Amino acid sequence: MLLALFSMLAGLVALLWSADRFVGAAAATAHRAGMSPMLIGMTLVALGTSAPEIVVSVMASLDNSPGLAVGNALGSNIANIGLVLGITALVAPIPIRFSIVRRELPLLLGATGLAGYTLANEHLGLSDALLLLALLTFSLWWLIQADSLDEAGGGDIPDMTLNAALLWTVASLGILVLGSRALVWGAIEIATRFGVSELVIGLTIVAIGTSLPELAACIASAMKNHHDIAIGNVIGSNLFNMLVVMPIPGLLAPGTTDAAAANRDFPVMLALTLALGAILLWQRHNSLGRLPGAALAVTYFVYLGVLIHTGTPLMPS
Repeated sequence: MLLALFSMLAGLVALLWSADRFVGAAAATAHRAGMSPMLIGMTLVALGTSAPEIVVSVMASLDNSPGLAVGNALGSNIANIGLVLGITALVAPIPIRFSIVRRELPLLLGATGLAGYTLANEHLGLSDALLLLALLTFSLWWLIQADSLDEAGGGDIPDMTLNAALLWTVASLGILVLGSRALVWGAIEIATRFGVSELVIGLTIVAIGTSLPELAACIASAMKNHHDIAIGNVIGSNLFNMLVVMPIPGLLAPGTTDAAAANRDFPVMLALTLALGAILLWQRHNSLGRLPGAALAVTYFVYLGVLIHTGTPLMPS
């Protein structure tokens, strides 16, 4: 128990320390390479902070537990919108550029709809995985083609060379991932000792833990006024969760998925995604402020409460 507590605290400290440096290095990389911070947020930052979900999905699939991988992907997206964006907006309202509504939102809605289609028959197979990966390929092409390389709004970019910026990006990203894994491991150990079911652990502790890099990076981005990285990271991370994390079980362990994933958790994720889309359309020339941020956060915690309330204890072996 003491080791688990230490792992959680050490992981949290690592996340908080590395997130600040990661955001600055990513912004410097974007500046030196001639890329916009929005594109960095939608690709490098989003893929990097989705690494914990990818690791969990691969390990779960290799252990023949595809349900955990699917639950982590869905739960992480729910946490990204409700917890990450909600809390970030409470810390500092996030300005919204119309380009997000015009370019990134349709991709997110399309990925969400396709994920729902693959889960509808409660079976995730190779053909489903290939469909999701095909949309991933198109999404990456579209983001690169659509990026106008315009200046992102605000924020001081650290003065460092491209090599130094890349080195700090990779190093701080590695600490982000390791810190997240340490915190998740400690949380799972403690939850298991208290008799929480594996399903609830996957949808709550694992999902929250693997979303912590997004939360830490987005709060640091908002505090540093790198708003495009903050909101672009969440949208990009959700895209990668649906189009990279979700296909892994179909590739490594095709088979039946838990009916609750399609009947309970996907509708919640879909509702939050549609709500985010409505907010972005409504505030496309303004900002994601504290009131909608609070609404997203409250919705997430209500969902979390329902999961904990309905979760079944682990049966003794």
